[in-house]
Formats: sequence, C-alpha cells, structure tokens
Amino acid sequence: MTMSNHGGDCCKSGPGYATPLLAMSGLRENIIYVAAIYTGTGQDKPDYLATVDVDPSSSTYSSVIHRLSMPFLGDELHHSGWNSCSSCHSDPSCERRYLILPSLLSGRIYVVDTKTNPKEPSLHRVVEPAEVLEKTGLAYPHQPHCLASGDLLVSCLGDKDGNAGGSGFLLLDSEFNVKRRWEKEGSSPLFGYDFWYQPRHETMISTSWGAPAAFTKGFDLKDVSDGLYGKHLHVYSWPEGELKQILDLGDNGLLPLEIRFLHDPTKATGFTGCALSSTIVRFFKNEDETWSHEVAISVKPLKVENWILPEMPGLITDFLISLDDRFLYFSNWLHGDIRQYNIEDPKNPVLTGQLHVGGLVQKGSHAFALGEEDETLQFDVPMIKDQRLRGGPQMFQLSLDGNRLYVTNSLFSVWDKQFYPELVEKGSHMLQIDVDTDKGGLSINPNFFVDFGSEPDGPSLAHEMRYPGGDCTSDIWV
Repeated sequence: MTMSNHGGDCCKSGPGYATPLLAMSGLRENIIYVAAIYTGTGQDKPDYLATVDVDPSSSTYSSVIHRLSMPFLGDELHHSGWNSCSSCHSDPSCERRYLILPSLLSGRIYVVDTKTNPKEPSLHRVVEPAEVLEKTGLAYPHQPHCLASGDLLVSCLGDKDGNAGGSGFLLLDSEFNVKRRWEKEGSSPLFGYDFWYQPRHETMISTSWGAPAAFTKGFDLKDVSDGLYGKHLHVYSWPEGELKQILDLGDNGLLPLEIRFLHDPTKATGFTGCALSSTIVRFFKNEDETWSHEVAISVKPLKVENWILPEMPGLITDFLISLDDRFLYFSNWLHGDIRQYNIEDPKNPVLTGQLHVGGLVQKGSHAFALGEEDETLQFDVPMIKDQRLRGGPQMFQLSLDGNRLYVTNSLFSVWDKQFYPELVEKGSHMLQIDVDTDKGGLSINPNFFVDFGSEPDGPSLAHEMRYPGGDCTSDIWV
C-alpha cells in the first residue's frame, strides 16, 4: 500500500486506496448494506438499511443479518454514499465511517455509523429537510459523493414543489451541517440526478432524470414530450461550480441517469446510461477543453405483443465500470438482461457477456417478443433456490476484484408498481453473478439468493448496495 506523508506521519494513510488497481487487491467483501424500501408498497412501515452476509464461509451466508429501521415513514431511501472515500486517501485524519442515506421523497438525509459495529450499523444523525430547504431551496436529495476536502456533495432533483428548475447541489461539511449550494448562482442544472467529478481535468459532469412532480406519479410518455424529463449532461468547472457547457444528447440520450468517469484519474472520458433511449453514451474532452459525446452502445427495442406499446425499450437503469477500466456492465430493467462489455478501447465497446435474470418477456410472462419473422418468443430465466425471478435487474455492485456482481431489482416504488406489480406484492430479491474477467462471461451463483419477499415485516423493495470498505461506484481518485 502506498503510504501518506501527511502531517509527518509516514505510517498512516486515509480511507480507501491510493489507486484503483490497488483497490482491486483489497479485502474481499463479507457484508453488504442494502437500502430496503416500504414506502409506496402499501405497508405502513419505515424504510430500513439491511445488512446482508455475503461471506460464503458464514453460517448466515446469503441472508439479511440486521435491519436498521429509519425513525420516520414515507422516506423512499434510494442512493447512498460515504462521508469519506479514496479521494481522501492522502489524509490520515479522515475515515470511512458514515454511510449517507438521502430520502428521495421526504428529503431527510440519514447519517449511519457503520464503524462502531459494522454488522449492526446505527443511526448517527438526521439532516432535516426543513433546514436544507431554508438555507438552499433544495429538495428531493438523491446522490451523495464525498470530497477530498472532507465536505459532502449531494445532488438534489427539485424544489419543494417538485419543479426541476429548483434542482442543484447541496454542500454539507464534515459534521453534516448544511453549508450552501455548491454551484454558483445562475449555474443550476436543467434537471438533476447523478454526478461524477474528475479533479485532474477540473470538471464535474451531472445527468438529468426529470421533474419530481412528474416521476413521483409514475412514468407517462407524454411527460417526456412535454419536457418534464431530461436529455442533457451538465459540465461544471471543478471545484468552482460554474456551469461551463450543456451537452444536449437528443433523442439518443433520453433520461441519462448514472454517470461514471473511467477510474483512472488521468483519463478524460466516461459514460452515462440513458434509460429511455437504451443507450450508453460516451463523453470525452476535446483538445480545446470543451466536451463532446457519442453513442457507444445501443440496445434495440423489442417488438412485443400484449404490452402497453408495440415496442419495449431495454430501459438501461444502472451501469458500472470495473476498477481496472476493462469492463462495463449494465442492466436492461424491462428486457431483463445484464450485459458485460469490454471497454479497453472506450470508443469501441465489445459485448463479452449477456445473461437474462428476469424481465417482462421471460417464459411465463403475459408479454411476448416478436422475432425477425414475427414468431413469438420468451427468454429462458433460471430459477434460483426454487424461486422464480421477479422484476428485472436494476442496481449493481461489483466486488473490488471484479469477480462478483451483486444485483437488486427495484427501481423506484411507483415505477415498480407500474411495470412490475408482482415486485411490490412479493418483494425484491438480490442475486450474485459470477464474472469471467479473463475471456468475459456471466453466470448466476445458484447458492446466493436473498429474498426480500420473506422479510419479518413483509415484502420490501431492495435498491442500492454498499460495502463497508468502499466500491467502484462511490470511490473517486484524485
């Protein structure tokens, strides 16, 4: 491990790892935290943080071993992040201790202590939405990222009335006190969602979901044509927060959600997953310091019968990049497949693995896909531990070494209810996919199945996942 010489102490370093490649040789995960949601399911229960045992040698392997319930109802836990990550590796005074859990609907931001007892985390603090609103005008907090300064940045998707025009970025200090908006006045994004910063290129780029007033009611295609959903990337100066450029992705980039730079901090390129257009768009810096974009991967819609439309988009809802920047993985939530691409040449991704683990056109579903000669077909989806797989693959987390991909299947409670009512009735599940990092390829681990349908308080919806030691979707190298 590379040691820091911060403060004259040559034998200590801050959280995380000095480089992404060193992170790949880090400790294997043995527990994983999963946001579990009751909001929107009709059950009068608070959302909770589930601790799942992922140690194959453990007697409680593949099960929930602890549940930290939030103190309020109606939160809709969604994304999460750490108070400190590899961006602070050079500062031994920092530690990765607190998991930050914004509530998309209530606006509360929970701070969870994972250090005192990692297997039984406890609530440390609640940042109240009234304080955030009073000091910044922001609501609907979504994605947190820690900064090398010790501060915390949280994307927010709208104002108190759900208007996207009120979106922006909340800056918290290391004690989780509200400081201010991060972006300069007049530099707020058109829509909010995810973001990633790259200090060596003095840039932060954010994506666009939609107006909370629209997406909290369920998905309506008319809202897209009415301009209530985004198709833009926002390029900011880092760390100043000045909006330098807006990239209009057009019809090939509708609803850009997750965004990831390559992990190598010297590289000025990355990808965003555009849900509705079902594309992976690559963005890159030009010689004149401006940024451009191009479609790198496109998923063809399926012609279908017995569905609400004659064509079904894949709906790319999550993706991630392995720490060595060799592989990109994404989920088609509606089609039901997971894909693996080799991106060693980022301009020319190559499909190396594909696996169906659910979807609306799996065998036994009411919808059928149509082949080239309009023959009907449905995809084979394996049963795991005698369980039929529900919903479609959604959120991902990859082991540090890149060999294990964890998958949950809830997108957002209102949308789950709309597209996969069975998911709300019977609950989510969590899978583990074995990854071939040599030749490429994906296969289901038949011994791992976490059934959130059999939770003590009733079926819940499983969303984002985090390891105590950090991961490839929360750690940023500077």
